[in-house]
Amino acid sequence: MTKPDVTGLGRKDSWEGVKAVVGGFGASGAAAVDNLLHLGADVVALAENAKPDILERAELLEVLGARIEIHTGATDTLPDDADVLIVSPGFRPGSPLVAQAEERGVPVWGEPELAWRLRDPDNPAPWLCVTGTNGKTTTVQMLESMLRAAGLRAVAAGNVGLPLTEVVMDPEPYDVVAVELSSFQLHYTHSVAAESAAVLNVAEDHVDWHGSMDAYAADKGRIYERVRRACVYNVADPVTEALVREADVEEGARAIGFTLGTPSVGMLGLVDDVLADRAFIDDRQHSAAELGTLADLASTAPHFIANALAAAALARAHGISAAAVRDGLRSFVPGGHRIALVGERDGIAWVDDSKATNPHAAQSSLGAYDSVVWVAGGLAKGARFDDLVQAVRQRLRAAVLIGQDRQLIADALARHAPDVPVIEVTSGETGPVDGADLMARVVAAARASAQAGDTVLLAPGCASMDQFTDYAARGDAFAAAVRAAIED
Repeated sequence: MTKPDVTGLGRKDSWEGVKAVVGGFGASGAAAVDNLLHLGADVVALAENAKPDILERAELLEVLGARIEIHTGATDTLPDDADVLIVSPGFRPGSPLVAQAEERGVPVWGEPELAWRLRDPDNPAPWLCVTGTNGKTTTVQMLESMLRAAGLRAVAAGNVGLPLTEVVMDPEPYDVVAVELSSFQLHYTHSVAAESAAVLNVAEDHVDWHGSMDAYAADKGRIYERVRRACVYNVADPVTEALVREADVEEGARAIGFTLGTPSVGMLGLVDDVLADRAFIDDRQHSAAELGTLADLASTAPHFIANALAAAALARAHGISAAAVRDGLRSFVPGGHRIALVGERDGIAWVDDSKATNPHAAQSSLGAYDSVVWVAGGLAKGARFDDLVQAVRQRLRAAVLIGQDRQLIADALARHAPDVPVIEVTSGETGPVDGADLMARVVAAARASAQAGDTVLLAPGCASMDQFTDYAARGDAFAAAVRAAIED
């Protein structure tokens, strides 16, 4: 029997007889299963995480006709009759499912690749795509705010918000989609062609997944492939500009830089306290359009301003007015655990940036404050901290370290900032961690080290899963401990 060729299949084709295997059964995996069933495919989902919400999804989709296998070892073997494999970001290159698919010539797609193929050919909402080591979610949500301020039906989706297959299959079409893509997702994209795309920054992260820094950067750069209008890059990060130069884009696509300095022609940047556009106006040789001021932003931290400029570049490339950009910035409220002021007492500010899960993000956060008691540590994911410590050592009053890889940070501090006091707060990593107790002791240590004018900043530079469910749980525990301490 001839195997179906899935290469050209889309939303209006028959998927009957196609054996689709979905690896992973989180939100995006479940959305892929649901929509593949709707198209008539024969679907099996393989997962090893048997959390209650996952089992509940599985029960519903089995009623609709899917075969769901959730148990230890479920993802070790690709079914013999697989025609296509759709994988979640958790599946590394070389993992058993991926390796078997590649050996047998079975196409391997991520959920964004599937979603791109399932767009309505009669009304294909353009994608404005964002990636980067840090700032993706904030930038995409800012972009969504600008698009909605212009009166468009828009949504932030992908690595944040709704799964992309849900977005493209919505019976009420969107006008435009603000898409966050991780390097994991980009690794498994092949035909996605964004209207415009941005790489915010590229710094060491997820090397354990990609195998090397070069491979990580190359996967980030895939976002620029086939771009039609604008490739937005960070003037301060030469890697992002190099990725633009290497990309195979549609004729007429422009390279648009964003900078915290005065913008040159073809860039967005700052002129005093004004966000200025010298890329999307007629007389860009001699003038600039005002897109807003720093007073319109929820934060004036440098990385937050850079995110706003990148979002504005994508919005302007889509034809959004300067007024709508300004209105979108004014109405935007950052998500939780992103440079969030928890409280102040005795001249000491307490800030939760638990979302800073790698050294680059932590450095950006630390750079926003002059004198810091730094709360850091967790799972380093193969990252190093020497460059970070060298860059911020003059700002550090003290460091309070937690987590499995805290010694990596302690060693970097000893090498490059030996005068900075280091307090390690352990939690008995061999057993369950009481997050409330841990953070109560962290806050007590930080409070003893801080002086009036200091900021106690949770910017861990590490992932959280060694001690907490996720970065949000870590931030919540920190915020609760801070409030208990400063309100007593």
